[in-house]
Amino acid sequence: MTEILIQKAYNEVKKHRNMVINDPYRLRYHLMPPVGLLNDPNGLIQFKGIYHVFYQWNPFETTHGAKFWGHYTSEDMVHWREEPIALAPSEWYDKNGCYSGSAVESDGKLYLFYTGNVKKEDGTRETYQCLAVSENGIDFEKLGPVLNLPEHYTAHFRDPKVWRKDDHWYMVIGAQTLEEKGTVALFHSKDLYHWEEAGIIAGSEMDGLKDFGYMWECPDLVHLNGKDVLLVSPQGLKPVGDFYHNLFQSGYFIGELDYKRMKFPHGAFTELDRGFDFYAPQTFTDESGRIILYGWMGITDELESYQPTIVNRWVHALTIPRELELHHGKIFQRPVRELKKLRKNHVVVETNKFEGISAELIMDFVKAGPFKISFRNEAYLSFDSDRLTLERRNLMSGNLEARTCKIASVSKLQIFMDHSSLEIFINDGEEVFTTRYFPNPNDSIISVEGEADFKLIKWHLGDDGE
Repeated sequence: MTEILIQKAYNEVKKHRNMVINDPYRLRYHLMPPVGLLNDPNGLIQFKGIYHVFYQWNPFETTHGAKFWGHYTSEDMVHWREEPIALAPSEWYDKNGCYSGSAVESDGKLYLFYTGNVKKEDGTRETYQCLAVSENGIDFEKLGPVLNLPEHYTAHFRDPKVWRKDDHWYMVIGAQTLEEKGTVALFHSKDLYHWEEAGIIAGSEMDGLKDFGYMWECPDLVHLNGKDVLLVSPQGLKPVGDFYHNLFQSGYFIGELDYKRMKFPHGAFTELDRGFDFYAPQTFTDESGRIILYGWMGITDELESYQPTIVNRWVHALTIPRELELHHGKIFQRPVRELKKLRKNHVVVETNKFEGISAELIMDFVKAGPFKISFRNEAYLSFDSDRLTLERRNLMSGNLEARTCKIASVSKLQIFMDHSSLEIFINDGEEVFTTRYFPNPNDSIISVEGEADFKLIKWHLGDDGE
């Protein structure tokens, strides 16, 4: 069964390869599916010196179906190899999808934890937290479920993230209570195979939160600058001011996990990204101790089926890798230094109109003031007084839509443009806007207007000419 499913997936890749690679919106330095739909990054790890990125993948459609785990490896997070499919939905406990999860190393082996999704004939769902293991990081043996659904949660119980502290392993899982409140459940183990429940460490209507969503997905606990930071993607938040305007959100709580009492008192929720397309982020710690994040550069909303790449049989991508740091109670995200390897054709731009499609821009502001940047006449970044706004054209209506955040001043912009994406880092990562956009492929004009005075450097990124 497994071999047949995997071969069918490879047949889809081969069948549509030319159509996919010739799409003018195909990205140059981001991870994408070879065909079909990509969503959450999974199993991020540096294992025996090699970076591994797994991802949710439906090779057969550009819609959300029974997910596989696709797999890329790299020695530098810049040049990637496509590896054999890691997991396929072939067993009774994962037949409707190998859903999101994480990776850890133990005894020289690579362990993948993931959620097995099962849809029954009566429309109900079963969920299992499963384990697979590999000696070489490429070929995986499924070991089956290691944790069944506790009775006090609905079947929306998924996305295990596992880490080690001292002589114990810990796992957080995104969950929904029987009262349909989003929560994060904590478990612990001595051997990775047998897990005990420690309880709910965060959730809607806990620790001073009011109603805060009906489901919390993709939890992740990291330690930054002496603090524990819980990343989570809550579903069901209503817009408040400039916040929570995407269908689903991704953000974090800063606190301290009490490993004896299994409690996590924490502060307020902060969004990680202020753009249109960012969800389900996951982190890992590399061998030098950096905390590095990838996110899904997409989201499941009403615009998903209108993306123009679908006609060419693929949709969505992952963000560039970002190093996380905690400063003054706020996460800063910075592109990893390895991405400098992509830089070609250094240019000091001395005009307000220039060309760029796959490029990195660094703007250092000498004098503050209002400005507006037009990206290929399809997306616009503007600053006025204390408000930064990103606009793009809505794929359904054709009208401009906006995401906005308040910021005291703009001293620096670092902008990663690709053929159909923008990742904008403000003030060395104090705020970030991530979005897909789909300009006329023949339009490469970037223009800047306004009262601000700045120095602008541009590099071409990727292998194609401009």
